[in-house]
Amino acid sequence: ERYAKDGEVAFLLEPNLKEGLGGLRDIHALHWAVMAGLELSLEDRTQLVRCNEELLKIRVALHRHNARANEILRLEDQAPVAQLCGYASDDALMASLAEVGREVAWIADEAWARLDPPANRSPIPQPLAPGVQLINGEVRLDDEVNIADDPTLLLRVATAAARLRARIDRESLNRLGELSPVWPDPWPAGASDDLVALLLEGASAIPVLESLDQRNLIVRVLPEWAPVRSKPQRNAFHRFTVDRHLWETVANAAELVDRVARPDLLVLGALFHDLGKGYPGDHTEVGVELFHTIGARMGLSESDQNIIRLLIQHHLLLADTATRRDLSDDATISMVARELETTVVLDLLHALTESDSLATGPSAWSQWKSELVSLLVDRSRHVLGGGDVDEILWRLFPDASVLELMAAGDIAIRTEKDRVTVVSPDKPGTFSKVSGVLSLYNMDVLGAEAHSDEQGMAASEFRVASQFGDIDWNPIVSNLQLALSGRLALDSRLADRAANARPRRATSAVAPAAPAVRFDDSASSNATFIEVRAPDMVGVLHRITKAIADLGLDIRHARVLTLGSEVVDSFYVRESGGGKVVDQVYKDEISRAILHALTRN
Repeated sequence: ERYAKDGEVAFLLEPNLKEGLGGLRDIHALHWAVMAGLELSLEDRTQLVRCNEELLKIRVALHRHNARANEILRLEDQAPVAQLCGYASDDALMASLAEVGREVAWIADEAWARLDPPANRSPIPQPLAPGVQLINGEVRLDDEVNIADDPTLLLRVATAAARLRARIDRESLNRLGELSPVWPDPWPAGASDDLVALLLEGASAIPVLESLDQRNLIVRVLPEWAPVRSKPQRNAFHRFTVDRHLWETVANAAELVDRVARPDLLVLGALFHDLGKGYPGDHTEVGVELFHTIGARMGLSESDQNIIRLLIQHHLLLADTATRRDLSDDATISMVARELETTVVLDLLHALTESDSLATGPSAWSQWKSELVSLLVDRSRHVLGGGDVDEILWRLFPDASVLELMAAGDIAIRTEKDRVTVVSPDKPGTFSKVSGVLSLYNMDVLGAEAHSDEQGMAASEFRVASQFGDIDWNPIVSNLQLALSGRLALDSRLADRAANARPRRATSAVAPAAPAVRFDDSASSNATFIEVRAPDMVGVLHRITKAIADLGLDIRHARVLTLGSEVVDSFYVRESGGGKVVDQVYKDEISRAILHALTRN
């Protein structure tokens, strides 16, 4: 119950130093258990003393900084606490804390498992593999096994433990740690298959991998693993360190192998997709370059290496495209099909996208996102199968009911639990007025789409969430009607709300970048694509879309994405005459207007 409430010290963005798994409470519980007769090795006791000192040092610094007792190391406190503790940076503090939390959690898990052994344990040895047995519910190595001459032995032991959901006994784990050699280049024959077999065990492989990592065995297989080991990802989206995120992605992927033609490439792509995060530079580009070396060392065929490199290179492609681009635009579908080349890669990337998102955190995957990604995949598969892209470019929005409202030619507002649809004459600024009213009522816009027809009508749909729970739409609808009829002082009201708004707590250790505007002329065949990145603030979508409207542009389609403290908004726009924006001077003015709207007080 405590772990469910307070999470794990090693993996949380804002860990509870006392109550979290791997925190001070676990150290104290182990201490009292030892006093009551629990046997812990000298090595474990020494490690617990070290971890206790480290956690206490951080906790005392936190109390000093806040001038009060507090157990949760908040994001805004991490830099000053790091300075008080003598760390070079807050990143160094959190990396050390992750290491300590994992060490304590592993010792605690191992100790409590000995107090509560498997009910079906038996002292009679059960052979599992050459030199590997199951005894008393634990996987053990035979005494005569020559570990130094058999690099892949550790994978056979690990796979047996994962398959049986058993622990590797402590003595065997220590022997592996002392005697296992660094893997050669190239790997021994069959070693890649052994790795795949372990990864395909899914979630049951994670505690086994943690055990191997406690004895520094992972880096003997993959030296490139060292920089991602216990590396924190310090934002609200990633709940795990980089290495644990990769293992969780693999576990999720193992559940989806029936959806792909090559399960082996799926789990390998999952294992390596974020490996570049441990190195300087763009993690995707670095990851692709790393796998040039790793894939050859593993002995994979060139075609298999190429597929995994494509998965690494494009592991964000489906999610980013589905949530930021117009899926009814032929250029969008053609681009995805061109990049992925085959339906085999498309299906692998679809499964990897879902696995990666689920491992990232609860905010990274939703039914809405799943539906968009599936639609993109289905349309891309049609093109990769030789179909005509024009055959599948029907829209999700507007649907038949919205088209009927547009045909009526009047203002209409329709609400559902988490969305509002607005139909009105297509006048400049309509989209910005709707977004502004939603901001007045503290609505977080999760996504938005816009559409206009040739008859002078416009429709927009906004998916929203409220921090206060269920949404009372009545006052919002009333103010939408006033705003659309020009009878609401919207800018003044938004300014008042911004002046009185409480500052938002940081959700990332990295401060949001300065606002930026990007044009992409290749993203659409009939509209200009504009992407705007900016810090999230009161009325940010209203500011952007008002600037666009003031310059006479028609928003044909829009996607709105909020990533913690940053927004990434995408717009497909046309000039008032219906064409793309081709004049560079005009583009510069559009960019200038948007940036001014975002930076003015």
